[in-house]
Amino acid sequence: MDFRLSDDQRMLGETLQRFLRDHYAIEKRHEIAASEEGFSREMWVQFAELGVIGALFDEASGGFGGSGTDLTVVFEALGCALVVEPFLPTLLGGSLLASQGSDAQKAVLEEVIAGTKLVAFAHGEPDSRYELEQVSTKAEEAGGKWKLTGNKSVVLGGGAADLLVVSARTSGDTSDADGISLFLVDGGASGVSKRSYGTVDGYPSAEIAFDGAEGELLGDKGRAFAAIEAAIARAIVAISAESLGAMEIAKDLTVEYMHTRKQFGVIIGKFQALQHRMADVLIELEQMRSGLINAAAHLDSARDVRERQVSAAKHLAGRIGRQVAEEAIQIHGGMGMTWEYPVGHYAKRITMIDHLFGDTDHHLERFIALG
Repeated sequence: MDFRLSDDQRMLGETLQRFLRDHYAIEKRHEIAASEEGFSREMWVQFAELGVIGALFDEASGGFGGSGTDLTVVFEALGCALVVEPFLPTLLGGSLLASQGSDAQKAVLEEVIAGTKLVAFAHGEPDSRYELEQVSTKAEEAGGKWKLTGNKSVVLGGGAADLLVVSARTSGDTSDADGISLFLVDGGASGVSKRSYGTVDGYPSAEIAFDGAEGELLGDKGRAFAAIEAAIARAIVAISAESLGAMEIAKDLTVEYMHTRKQFGVIIGKFQALQHRMADVLIELEQMRSGLINAAAHLDSARDVRERQVSAAKHLAGRIGRQVAEEAIQIHGGMGMTWEYPVGHYAKRITMIDHLFGDTDHHLERFIALG
């Protein structure tokens, strides 16, 4: 198996990194995150013009990428700059539209890739925790139309989304994998109410309630679980790459600090104990990168193989991310948690990624069970 980047992937990564260095400084990021919507629509269109959104989708869906490696190239760069624009919601909602939608429904992907229409995936619920099959939102058919009733929690990018891909139960018990269907819902439709907010790490999210909201069925009724699991697998690879990018910057900031901070008249980078701690971080980051490459390469493998490798990568992202964040904050001392200094913001994002789609303990147990 060839793990080298193609020329196009390398060019995409370099172009995106250069753009972020020039236009997405940490101060600009904070300004965008504090805005009313929590992201910049102007910046989103610029990302589209660079082809970054198109890299998330394959040619059949109107993009030019879509592989696991394409996702890691894009999201690692996004993690380096703590980008708050809705790449993850677009990947989730767009992937499900691409795999489950009719030709007419998939036509909207052209606008999504162009950056003119926003899509999000509303799946998690207040009581679901990390179990994907835990869906209590109901969908009932009446007069040839589907009506959705229920509540969705922490819908990433849901507040600004023009379209929502919503999971709802059409049969079975609340915890059954069978009986879950997907629906395409207008984000501004009657019966849809949203409460938008920013998460602790500054990313836009929303609580969404459906009270008889009308939706279009996506794919086969009651058979959406496999598609949801596959889309979440892609999202896990993406955020693991994002976490790796954030870890690399946190490590670089810490090494730089160690070469400038003096204690007892000596640069602290000369203290052997601190050198050993950062050497451990470097080793763990290489292990994280290897696990991520492996998971990305298996996104198109059989379900059991794919899910085991994805859980392995997510477990590493959580365990190693915690170590990197803790070392960065501890070595910086109190200034590491000040708003003005960037390392604390990287630590928060790394920590929050651990809790997206299953934390370290959840994926370790899952990895064992899938073995």
